[in-house]
Amino acid sequence: MSSDFFFFILFFLLFLYPEFSMRIRVMKRLRCIREIEKERKSRVIALIHRQEILSLFGIPIYRYITIEDSEEILRAIRLTPDNMPIDLIIHTPGGIALAAEQIALALKEHKAETRVIVPHYAMSGGTLIALAADKIIMDKNAVLGPVDPQLGQYPAASIIETYYKKGEKVSDEFLVLYDVAKKAIKQMEDFVYELLKDKYGEEKAKELAKILTEGRWTHDYPLTVSKLKELGLEIDTNVPKKVYKLLELYPQAGRNRPSVYYIPTPYKKKEE
Repeated sequence: MSSDFFFFILFFLLFLYPEFSMRIRVMKRLRCIREIEKERKSRVIALIHRQEILSLFGIPIYRYITIEDSEEILRAIRLTPDNMPIDLIIHTPGGIALAAEQIALALKEHKAETRVIVPHYAMSGGTLIALAADKIIMDKNAVLGPVDPQLGQYPAASIIETYYKKGEKVSDEFLVLYDVAKKAIKQMEDFVYELLKDKYGEEKAKELAKILTEGRWTHDYPLTVSKLKELGLEIDTNVPKKVYKLLELYPQAGRNRPSVYYIPTPYKKKEE
């Protein structure tokens, strides 16, 4: 075997094969999304974040909701007729609050029914998006999470609690942080209230907004289906089987891959 042929095989295995495999996987994902759309007569959008590994060096990449994700999802919603339902499949640890809020608002404003499907987990910003939907569909073992604001590495609620305990002993810098923490919690509470009031009524929406944003639990606390129902949220546990099939098409993949997939064409409106 010549050295040139050996280096070609090595080049193929290290660079071309991972790229080829990823393209095949993307085609399978889009095909699966199309199957779900035909079955549910809806626009299906997948927001799926899984830890990925660089194919050459084995370096883990942790993914989360970004502004780029919100731009793509808003575009997908704009391409959807007002009378076509939307199924948004979410698998995420959370991410940038602004991006999650933009997605939540766009989902809430869509005129047809919107459904968020959670096959495994949708924490933090993922939960915020789920609250905006007309219907939350979760696997019976899936979880959501609290949406209390985080300021850097610290929960806003813990900053406020520290101020109450130390009072005037804190520095001027901490006083600024305390002020921002109060505003962050109030802003998030108001935002969640606006998402929920049409569905649950003003009083129940206020109660839920306070519970989910006040820092009652740690930020990674798992809100199970039973816990969510106990709080008063309506949860459907009939996850379409093909959603699990779609999730299986997101193994440890290559680098720099988009996390939002949908059929990038406008759909015709249904006949009235």
